[in-house]
Amino acid sequence: MSKLEPKKLSILRILQILEKYSDYDHPLKQEDIADHLENNYGIILERKAIGRSIASLKDAGFDIESDHRGSYISERQFEPSELRLLIDSILCSRHISPRHSTDLINKLCGLANQHFRSHVKNIHTVQDWNKTENQALFYNIEMVDAAIEEGKQLQYDYNKYGIDKKLHKSSFQRVTPYQLILHNQKYYLMGHSAYWDHMVFHRLDYISNIEIYNMPAKPIREIPGYEYGIDFKKLSSALPYLYTDKPERIQMIVDVNMIDHVIDWFGKDVIIGKTTDAQKATVSLIASPNAMEHWALQYLNYVEVTQPASLRERIKNSLEKATKVYQ
Repeated sequence: MSKLEPKKLSILRILQILEKYSDYDHPLKQEDIADHLENNYGIILERKAIGRSIASLKDAGFDIESDHRGSYISERQFEPSELRLLIDSILCSRHISPRHSTDLINKLCGLANQHFRSHVKNIHTVQDWNKTENQALFYNIEMVDAAIEEGKQLQYDYNKYGIDKKLHKSSFQRVTPYQLILHNQKYYLMGHSAYWDHMVFHRLDYISNIEIYNMPAKPIREIPGYEYGIDFKKLSSALPYLYTDKPERIQMIVDVNMIDHVIDWFGKDVIIGKTTDAQKATVSLIASPNAMEHWALQYLNYVEVTQPASLRERIKNSLEKATKVYQ
């Protein structure tokens, strides 16, 4: 307690005490509240005055319940389960640095009472998670939002990891930003590259030295394939790894136990058919050939790409090179 506070602040302090210390399992009696008022704020208040203040808070619409055990906050902006879900999402997000993860988790814990924090163990191990070392993520988000709002281009350094496990400048980029996309637990900037003259997807946590470039943004409807804007459903299913080549019709034969993986990656718009083998199925979908080569090699023992012939040949060549490496 730094100083004594005037009694006129007591109703505000009572609300803060209830928010910090109470819930259904931890109700506060009026004498408990009186102790907190005196010990934390130097306010001495009789029980009747505390009762009147609680009644006034209820009349004002605050979610406070009282029973024979005491008074407590009955509803909060977020339930404990919702806060845990948000905290787990932050911990799993590789694009958020350990320091920013800790800050965000602390802010989320501040939305609950002190009893919630005792159940959040992972905040102490956030440094052990696989996180980006780029501390500029949230500044990058602000700059992207500002450029989109102002209709301007962005310029920045794009980095890649070296053998020293640190980010190093790979290229200088100048793009028109259109959208921030969360894809495969990573944040990407979707934009049009002035140099390459096509859409690019850049990891936001790999960007540094970002600034707004005083040139007007290129309207997205002027870009081939985006005449009607961004189709996010098509984007997530046709570009599973966010390659920028033009999606094509892909046909393949897969083990039936792979169907759930196919739908997880490409959605329910895929066309699935039967074969003479009850353990096999045909699949037809629209996707990036570059991405499908990577995907098919990932599930090599369960997937056979049949069309287009050019993609089948690329996969065959990749397998032949791999065979030589592992001889």
